[in-house]
Amino acid sequence: ARNTVVLNADDPLCLRMADYSEAEHVCYVTMSSEHPLVREHIRAGGRGVVLEVGMNGHMITIYDKGNHIPLLWTHLIPATVEGRAMHNVQNAMFAAAIAYSMGVKLEDIRHGLQSFDTTFFQAPGRGNFFNEHPFKVILDYGHNAPAIQAMVQLADKLEADGRKIVVIAAPGDRRDEDIRDIAAACAGHFDHYICRRDDRLRGRDGDEVPRLQHQALVDGGVDPAAIEIIPDEVASVNRALSMAHPGDLVLIFGDAISRTWDQITHFSPDLAETPSRDAATAPPLDVPKVPELGTWDSLIRDERGVRLAREEDD
Repeated sequence: ARNTVVLNADDPLCLRMADYSEAEHVCYVTMSSEHPLVREHIRAGGRGVVLEVGMNGHMITIYDKGNHIPLLWTHLIPATVEGRAMHNVQNAMFAAAIAYSMGVKLEDIRHGLQSFDTTFFQAPGRGNFFNEHPFKVILDYGHNAPAIQAMVQLADKLEADGRKIVVIAAPGDRRDEDIRDIAAACAGHFDHYICRRDDRLRGRDGDEVPRLQHQALVDGGVDPAAIEIIPDEVASVNRALSMAHPGDLVLIFGDAISRTWDQITHFSPDLAETPSRDAATAPPLDVPKVPELGTWDSLIRDERGVRLAREEDD
């Protein structure tokens, strides 16, 4: 980057990258309006995109050269599921930061954020909701622990009158600990768990991955009676859909996304009731803890704003 470097101020490793960049401008993105370094950076005229709490929810706000620019309420961005999907709130903030730094007009940024959603047709496998059954279904391609955790946090915020059911898996070429971490991210958040494998085994035995995840769930405190191993993806998805009742929430982490979406949409539940819609509420912010400004070794203040100095041995 030569004009602007956009950095995640909530990640200490990213925060330290500022002094290694020769970009003319440094733009920090933070989900904490109390971030001490970003506040100093903004006071010095630096650029930042900050998530702020307002009367109507959470506002994505741009600061630049002393200007305070409220951009958009997060619940107005379809991909955030009325502000509940905090990982997509963060994605929207980075998209806004990059677009603004490239000179895109504010109205065009707002329009872009408000016109993009996570339907299967715009973003296949990225938090696709299907609400035409008497129960809610979400399909996601998450295949690492952070992605799984983000979707689990979203599921926690979605009201369900009934049970929460999840179908989990992991690519076979991941380390055993990575496979277990995916299951651990789900443990304790659902009423029923179905462990499967991908079609491509990638060097694993037929049911090795679901067995590893089954054990990780048990180690995480899940009752073994609430866990099933159904290795085949089609069979596991069919089991989850077949056992769902009105008001349930079914979260499916899929691999063959098109096939699984087709399976979801063509499933015919033998149920007459219709699902209730969730009321829009602003979720509490789960903001990472940031060290106090005084605990950092040294700060650099110049025309680019405020940043951490690089370590002496670099």
